[in-house]
Amino acid sequence: MISYKVLMWSVVYLLGLNIYTMILMWFDKRSAQNGKWRIAEKQLAILSLLGGSVGTLVGMVMFRHKTKHKSFYIGLPLVLLIQSVGLLSALFYAVNKGL
Repeated sequence: MISYKVLMWSVVYLLGLNIYTMILMWFDKRSAQNGKWRIAEKQLAILSLLGGSVGTLVGMVMFRHKTKHKSFYIGLPLVLLIQSVGLLSALFYAVNKGL
């Protein structure tokens, strides 16, 4: 069986990272509107790749931010799809192996 601690820390990590990336999307949108310092797209992309893709996607939709950038409106759903398939594959493997 998968360790309860590992599962809980994974959930805490993903939840925290996704909330953080959503807040960054809001902050970047607000900064863009006010002509202030912006967050680099590379930083947002890296955080999405590390597991924050849901938060970035929710931030895109909620704040209508980065919706005209191909790397975000095409790349982000693709990253999320790959991450979802990977997660489901790992869970399926763990359940079938009795981990």
